[in-house]
Amino acid sequence: THVYGYVFGHVPENQLEHLPAQQVLDTGEQLMVPVDVLEVDNEKTWWKFLLSGAVAGAVSRTGTAPLDRAKVYMQVYSSKTNLMNLLGGLRSMVQEGGFRSLWRGNGINVLKIAPEYAIKFSVFEQCKNYFCGIHGTPPFQERILAGSLAVAISQTLINPMEVLKTRLTLGRTGQYKGLWDCARQILEQEGPRAFYRGYLPNMLGIIPYACTDLAVYETMRCFWRKSGRDMEDPSGLVSLSSVTLSTTCGQMASYPLTLVRTRMQAQDTMEGLNPTMCGVFQRILAQQGLPGLYRGMTPTLLKVLPAGGISYLVYEVMKKTLGVSAAS
Repeated sequence: THVYGYVFGHVPENQLEHLPAQQVLDTGEQLMVPVDVLEVDNEKTWWKFLLSGAVAGAVSRTGTAPLDRAKVYMQVYSSKTNLMNLLGGLRSMVQEGGFRSLWRGNGINVLKIAPEYAIKFSVFEQCKNYFCGIHGTPPFQERILAGSLAVAISQTLINPMEVLKTRLTLGRTGQYKGLWDCARQILEQEGPRAFYRGYLPNMLGIIPYACTDLAVYETMRCFWRKSGRDMEDPSGLVSLSSVTLSTTCGQMASYPLTLVRTRMQAQDTMEGLNPTMCGVFQRILAQQGLPGLYRGMTPTLLKVLPAGGISYLVYEVMKKTLGVSAAS
């Protein structure tokens, strides 16, 4: 789970002026708050940067929504006897609900961007200020702690929306009349605890994601440095490729937990009543073996580059439209 490069040690505070705008990379899994808003000169226009990032994330997620829905379908419906592939999943969704069904569940995915941004950014700033004062630079361990707390609190508050997104994404045509009808049905049939299914694997996934993400990023920096490149002021391509690779590896490291979370959230569809995290793990391993823990990884990897490219382009357009820049 990735808030932004500064949180997990990618970018020291004294190097923010060198950070390219590509750090707004949004793969549709988690959201990174643009680092632009951390600059002192941008204190009065922070909302414009956050708005630009939110719009970029919304457009990016909408553009890659079919791949996201295919991923969830493959995570939940693949089995030992039905090894659903990407094309097969897309075909099944179109046959069941038409072309528009490829975007089912995208509305709630876009709606949760604004609170996700606000919570992560606010909590991280409060934690950072508590650890070292407003103008201090927290050491690496405290950045990790502040970032992890920001993600944990954000995901605690956002988890009900994640459950709704999963149910709407997997819902059959006509099963739900909309977001509120979906929430009402879950509440009436399963009770309020259903909105926190998958919470434990979601929290545990923070650790392998953050550690792998940081390790790969630092390895890439060492590689570029040994090749003679100036890593004090890296080019946009170097920074984008490093962030993209580290984020992708972080997703792969935490993917089994992401899959278990999705299965638990979709329990009324596949898993029976109130499945536990260990129970879901055991069922997947018994039915599909280790490869079963990576069902749906293909669309996840395929959407990384288009999602990053779309979010970067929209972010730059929004900043120009609102009349702000990294130096404003």
